[in-house]
Amino acid sequence: MHMRRSATDPGRVRVDGKFFRQGKTKFHPKGVTYGPFAPNGRGEPFPDEEQARKDFAKIRELSVNLLRVYDRPAVWIMDLAAQHELKILVDIPWNKHLCFLDSERSRQEARMAVREAARACASHPAVFALSVVNEIPPDIVRWSGAARVAEFIDELVALVKAADPECLCTFGNYPPTEFLRPREIDFHCFNVYIHQQKPFENYLARLQMIAEAQPLILGEFGIDSLREGEDRKCEILTWQIESIYRAGLAGGIVYCFTDDWFKDGRQIEDWAFGVTTRRRQPKPSFSTVQWMFQDAPYFPLRQQPAVSVVVACYNGARTLAGCLDSLEALNYPSYELILVDDGSTDGTAEIASRHPTVRYLRHPMNQGLSAARNTGIEAARGEIVAFTDADCRADRDWLYYVVGDLLNSRCVGIGGHNLLPPDDSWIGAAVMVSPGGPTHVMLTDRLAEHIPGCNMAFYKWALLEVGGFDLLFRKAGDDVDICWRLQQHGYRLAFSPAGFVWHYRRSAVVDYLKQQRGYGESEALLVHRHPEYFNWFGGSQWRGRIYSPAKFGVITRSHIIYHGVFGSGFFQTLYSAPPSVALMLVTSLEYHVLLTLPLFVLSVVIDPFLPLALTSVALSLAVCAVAAAQAELPASKRRVWSRPLVALLFFLQPIVRGWARYRGRLTVPRTRLADYETLDSLNLKEAGQRFDEAAYWNERNLGRTEFLAGIMERLDRRGWPNKQDTGWNLFDIEILGNRWCHLQLLSAAEELAQDKRLIRCRFKTRWTLLAKTTFWSMAGLELLIIGSVGSVAPWVWFLLLSLPAFGWWLDSVQRDLRRLVGVFLDETAKEMGLIKIELGVSGSKKQEAANRTKPVQTATRSRWFWDFLKSSLWRDRRLG
Repeated sequence: MHMRRSATDPGRVRVDGKFFRQGKTKFHPKGVTYGPFAPNGRGEPFPDEEQARKDFAKIRELSVNLLRVYDRPAVWIMDLAAQHELKILVDIPWNKHLCFLDSERSRQEARMAVREAARACASHPAVFALSVVNEIPPDIVRWSGAARVAEFIDELVALVKAADPECLCTFGNYPPTEFLRPREIDFHCFNVYIHQQKPFENYLARLQMIAEAQPLILGEFGIDSLREGEDRKCEILTWQIESIYRAGLAGGIVYCFTDDWFKDGRQIEDWAFGVTTRRRQPKPSFSTVQWMFQDAPYFPLRQQPAVSVVVACYNGARTLAGCLDSLEALNYPSYELILVDDGSTDGTAEIASRHPTVRYLRHPMNQGLSAARNTGIEAARGEIVAFTDADCRADRDWLYYVVGDLLNSRCVGIGGHNLLPPDDSWIGAAVMVSPGGPTHVMLTDRLAEHIPGCNMAFYKWALLEVGGFDLLFRKAGDDVDICWRLQQHGYRLAFSPAGFVWHYRRSAVVDYLKQQRGYGESEALLVHRHPEYFNWFGGSQWRGRIYSPAKFGVITRSHIIYHGVFGSGFFQTLYSAPPSVALMLVTSLEYHVLLTLPLFVLSVVIDPFLPLALTSVALSLAVCAVAAAQAELPASKRRVWSRPLVALLFFLQPIVRGWARYRGRLTVPRTRLADYETLDSLNLKEAGQRFDEAAYWNERNLGRTEFLAGIMERLDRRGWPNKQDTGWNLFDIEILGNRWCHLQLLSAAEELAQDKRLIRCRFKTRWTLLAKTTFWSMAGLELLIIGSVGSVAPWVWFLLLSLPAFGWWLDSVQRDLRRLVGVFLDETAKEMGLIKIELGVSGSKKQEAANRTKPVQTATRSRWFWDFLKSSLWRDRRLG
């Protein structure tokens, strides 16, 4: 019979973001393993009750709150643990070393073992969690298939939940099978034996990426006294325990309490991992674990810089009180709270008045998110400025981990997870796994390319150096812009897996679509500010991996696993197959406008097109349905309508966001080409040149890349948007002219004698997406009109003349852009001490025009000059 829960018992441990909570306080597992032992008088793999009582008392001296046992504990063991305020992580033994998926009998035995253990441990206050299996051999997993094994683990978890819905579940994983990804576990548990500090900490960072938004504990770590010696053991355990908690793991379990170890029917004599001897005499490592667990989990930060937490709020009264309450309770010694009210018309001011510790700043009218954050930066007194949103609640240890990880990095900014609050609605959960939510993009296990605006912190000096947030971004996109600008200045961004906030999602479809519309408008502004980060149709291009609960595509390929030779690798890594972005194109606005809509229009006059139009729509809906089926919804938030809702959002989001993005790109203020005109460029307007190439004589030993860098620096200085070669392009710089055309600049250097070189530049102009869309839309519309009424009104064929007319006009715009860029390059070359060489200019009229403008020093194409070039080239080749 189970021990009854006392009136003062805070209740069972539950998951709390990246950590655990028991009642109103966090529960940080600090444990040791216990057993297995030789059978006692009752045949149980535990000591007798008297010895166990002594052991538990000794274990409590270690500042331990958790035991890990490897057999189903008897009731008296659980009761005894509860009396000593110890929780138990129960490993359920079954024949995992067999090819169990090949045998129905083996599977039934595993199910029976798990079911009986779940029933025996159900609702006992001492039970922390059940581990349904521990360390499945990697060759068995390889034999059966990783996906099938993971599905079986999920099946075993379901059996536990059926017997005890509130029981936490996990499985004991380890590096040889780190690729296993069951979906239904509540937290991740890894056994790790790495005895070098840097590799150990690097692996913890990797495991945090694997765990993503779930808690992570080390289920086993330890050192053998016989092979390493007690001094070395104490040294390793010292930094291991500190590293575990500094890395933001929820907890760790030392292997093991005693050298008394019984396995496979015999007493093990040649291993001594315990912190006590077989006779329970404490070793020196006992004191080491005791001291470290007393300090865990909050080891002192090497510095405690002052932090200013800025919350920008516009009509966010619904969630603001919870946000401020959480920020006032942060576990950090030196911080201030700044609330910037960006012209709210709701109860924001009244809520702020109830929080006297908050510095309240108000804009008389709404100026936008970036302006509000800049106001916070200006008012900040802290060395670090942290940002979160009014619809967020910060975890109590948010600043402890964010600041700690920032101090341990060589970065100027850091971000963390934004998790779905437990009390959010099922609609919020559906929105979370739908496309377009805030997320982070990782370059490595520690370095980020992007961090979400609802959870980010920067050194104040770095924000001031780049000019703060760009006022152009009023609704969103400010976080993307600031991350890119900091990285363009040569700085790096970090990620703190344990520094998280709770972020409420939109609770209505209309609100979600309104948010996506705002994101689309912001993307249009980002394209204008940072064209180098976007592809030709306006989609963002990330170098890193996107970590998000929402899949940005449909998974069509299996993951790849590195098993090592003969499946013997110690670290067997899973390489996730990227979602099929190409398949998601059938849900895009472009697909509907360029294919689905024309098919429906044509079906009005040509009946056979109607089935094609319907097929096009059905294909889009089918892809959305598959994406919804693959979405990983939280088990507690799944409803009958969850996946249909996710499918609907996958269908609507690209249309709404894409429309806003294109509308924004059409309406975003752009500098006209006329605004770049100079007297020199105006004088060349009637010269009749095509301005396809330019060449510059260089006697200053100036490299081609230095010349290109100078061009980009001067383009930025004049506010002329440009895009640098990413390494995959056939141009060096792309210069954005206007709505209709861009120019691509390609350069080459002809190396001559005596450190002289000729730098050649080629200009190619390209139609923009708007120009292409306009041209082909005109063509399609005119063909539709001709097909509809051409037989009764032959004159409509003259509409086709508009196409060459439009093309001729675009060609004139492209010629103007080449001329302006040519003059700009001449001016840049002159500033850098280069001499322009006139190529392809002949005739007195052209020479007269060139001489009249003289934008740079000009060397004529005299015969002696070209003879000099030829002789120099010939001499270089012979010497080479």
